[in-house]
Amino acid sequence: MTVSTQPLVGTYVADPVHSTFQFAVKHMKVATFRSSFSDVDARVVGDEQGLRIEGNARVASIGITTPEAFREHVVNGADFFDATNHPEITVRSEPAQVNPDGTFTVGGELTIKGITKKVTATGTVVEPVTDPYGNVRSAVELTAKVDRRDWGLNFQAQMPAGGDVLSNEVTITAQLEIVKES
Repeated sequence: MTVSTQPLVGTYVADPVHSTFQFAVKHMKVATFRSSFSDVDARVVGDEQGLRIEGNARVASIGITTPEAFREHVVNGADFFDATNHPEITVRSEPAQVNPDGTFTVGGELTIKGITKKVTATGTVVEPVTDPYGNVRSAVELTAKVDRRDWGLNFQAQMPAGGDVLSNEVTITAQLEIVKES
């Protein structure tokens, strides 16, 4: 159920066990490759200014585990995430006004490899509930499409019949289960 009368009020933090930050990119022109980062921190603040989101993901927590040489290249390669020099991906939104149905569009800044660019995401917020332990929980989901080259993620190879091995368009999604701070 989405918010029907007002957005979240207060400060919420992401439940790290039940929150994900993912990306999806077309690979070899035939399939969509998806992976996620498991070490994610996020904070969502709702007040009279609107809904604001900030968070980060540690690059080394990427879900690519094998083969080891491929993982090492994606995590630390200069044409991928270069985590040795830039260990985190961060996001900070502008205030967003949530529609009565719980949907919203939000602008903000995404920083990858020390490069900060403006992005726009669409999202939804779920009406808060009280869990069995007395905590107030909600969820925020966001989706944005970006061009990975804007952040220096420049790896590329050509297919024998033409075309790129890796699409430049990447879909980023965040599913944040959030708990209200007391």
